[in-house]
Amino acid sequence: MSKAIHFKQPGGPEVLQLVDVNVGEPGPGEVRIAHKAVGLNYIDVYHRTGLYPLPMPHGLGMEGAGVIEAVGEGVSHLKAGDRAAYASAPPGSYGEARVMPAKNVCKLPDNIPFDTAAGMMLKGMTVQYLLKRTLPQAGLHAGDLILFHAAAGGVGLIACQWAKALGLQLIGTAGSDEKCALAKANGAAHVINYNTEDFEARVKDITNGKGVKVVYDSVGKDTWDKSLNCLSPFGLMASFGNASGPVDPFAPGILGAKGSIYVTRQTLFTHIASRETNQQMAEDLFDVVGSGKVKIHIEQRYPLAEAAQAHRDLEARKTTGSTLLTL
Repeated sequence: MSKAIHFKQPGGPEVLQLVDVNVGEPGPGEVRIAHKAVGLNYIDVYHRTGLYPLPMPHGLGMEGAGVIEAVGEGVSHLKAGDRAAYASAPPGSYGEARVMPAKNVCKLPDNIPFDTAAGMMLKGMTVQYLLKRTLPQAGLHAGDLILFHAAAGGVGLIACQWAKALGLQLIGTAGSDEKCALAKANGAAHVINYNTEDFEARVKDITNGKGVKVVYDSVGKDTWDKSLNCLSPFGLMASFGNASGPVDPFAPGILGAKGSIYVTRQTLFTHIASRETNQQMAEDLFDVVGSGKVKIHIEQRYPLAEAAQAHRDLEARKTTGSTLLTL
């Protein structure tokens, strides 16, 4: 038996319950992993509220690190005793142990601690596919300006550092002066407090009216319209979340009027659909973290039983960097 967080119906943080579950043995293509730490991500809120529906009852959480306890038939890249980490569907990382598909579980290098891995897999691989695989028409090159919303969050702080390592000038937005200072300290070239400044006007000022090549936006509804206006002709609006709510429907004709711009809605799980691509992306992340160019900031830790409070703080935007549930 294992302790885990489950919920029986969508709702607020109060629906999260600590329960005993029978983990069982891995079947073909599966592994059983004993977690050392698990990560908290905004997608967990989408699952909990029903924005991204799940069959009920269900577990929660998409990110974790620990030790492989057993492997099922056909699994050759992992063995019992291996250190491992993952960002993977289906949800279920909020627990002491789980059985899960092996294809998205990666062997963890010895130089990366379990806590670091649990705080970086989903967030870091998200930044990897954004900066390396979700690119404007002419690509991104050293010196290019990009706009990244929620720059002081777990994804944002990794993006600030990785963008700087690539020679990009990241303009980061955040909701307080303290968060802006944190993004700046982690490599953002420019920062904007969207609660006290008009970020569209500031971006136009920073870019001398030219706009940016790409906007990376996990906020959604609240930033959408002004973000489109921040793009240069043929620029790319890359949506990868909706923390403020889903974007309202819009007429495609406005994209032409705003400079023949492109719009895409990305999700990590399309990028890591194959084990080969998942491994390649993870190794890129391991390399940049192992080199010291990107540091993972774990700013909040909650016991597994306090997952509901962790969700309250996340939704209230009280958190910065990565958040872990400890076991």
